[in-house]
Amino acid sequence: MMRWRWSRAKAAVLLLTALIGGAAGADAQQFEQPEPRALKDIVPADIATGPHYRIDPTVLHDGYMHHYAVESDYGPFSVTGDLALWKLLREIAVVAALLETKNSSVYVEGLKKATTAPLHFAKSLALHPVDTVTGVPRGTYQIMQNVAVGATTTRDPSQDSRVKEAIKFSSWKRDYANRAGVDPYSSNKVLQKELNSVAWAATVGDWSVTAALLPVGGGAATAVSSVRTSDSVRNALKDYPPQRLRTINDDKLKAVGIPEALRKQFLDHPHFTPTHDTKLAEALSGLGARPGLDAFLQGAVTASDEVEANFYVSVAQILRAYHDVTPIRTLRAISRRLVVAQGGNGVAIVPLPVDHLLWTEQVDRVSGLLKAYNGSGYRGRIELWTTGSMSERAKQQLDQRGIVPVERLGYRLAISE
Repeated sequence: MMRWRWSRAKAAVLLLTALIGGAAGADAQQFEQPEPRALKDIVPADIATGPHYRIDPTVLHDGYMHHYAVESDYGPFSVTGDLALWKLLREIAVVAALLETKNSSVYVEGLKKATTAPLHFAKSLALHPVDTVTGVPRGTYQIMQNVAVGATTTRDPSQDSRVKEAIKFSSWKRDYANRAGVDPYSSNKVLQKELNSVAWAATVGDWSVTAALLPVGGGAATAVSSVRTSDSVRNALKDYPPQRLRTINDDKLKAVGIPEALRKQFLDHPHFTPTHDTKLAEALSGLGARPGLDAFLQGAVTASDEVEANFYVSVAQILRAYHDVTPIRTLRAISRRLVVAQGGNGVAIVPLPVDHLLWTEQVDRVSGLLKAYNGSGYRGRIELWTTGSMSERAKQQLDQRGIVPVERLGYRLAISE
């Protein structure tokens, strides 16, 4: 059994310590204590194990998020969050399909061409993809920077064709990722290794994407399909390289009134990938210019890891989905991670994308902040929205404090990992 890794769980601790400050006014004995949960109580039985993976039957829980340990044919993984688990399982299925592709004769021929290509980076990428690409969030962007430098500093008159090869590689990889339903900027190192290896062989070997995707058309394609992404975001990630995405996302944020310095800080942030940027910019663009958007983004740029980046993207997506039903008039940040979205229907919502909410001291403090918000000029209904579930005690206590608990929005809204 894998142990819970602190590096993967630190976002939970940050949620515990940074959500709210101040002293609790109630006896600590009333609070629930987080305990490990059984996998069978969280995911369907047919998801617990697959052809290439096994999820540990004990899931650690911090009062907010689930922490999964997954053993696979390609090494161990640990992820935080239900949506992150669905994403990982899909990636494992696609890795299996990529490895099947690498056993084909067409891959072998493409690899031969790749290793004899004049561009040094091509040889490294084809033979040692794991050394070339570490899978860090902006890895693919850096790859293309490296390729461009390698091609444009050579005196070889064929340099233009090399740049075209580099561009074709990036395009092939994004197209494959799009068709396979995975994130081309995923931090999954195994996925990045196999994507890059096959992408370069396909580029130099002049494959068609359709032919290369044939193995994914079987069981791998349907193994896990829970991760959802809007068509506009998915198409942008497929059609545009990172530099172009940055310009598009910057324009969207500018249009809703985000100051230039804050836009740059967000788009330069090391823990927000081009995928994160695109999803969040798309969501905020859909809200239009609203008071408080800059305060929300100021909170987002404090993200200290990928888990927190996912959190802020999910908050933005919840706000966008709510706005489609009830136009949001204003946003107000009541802590670094919590915002209140006030509509014109006398209802204010607080998005909290967590897996399973317990009644903890910190949640009690949240309720105190919300009561204070309700006494600062706003007199309407306040709802706390979670993408997952809440304990019965949490729902009871929130209700007693005049806060309406709303759970399992992840099954109803277009929230993606």
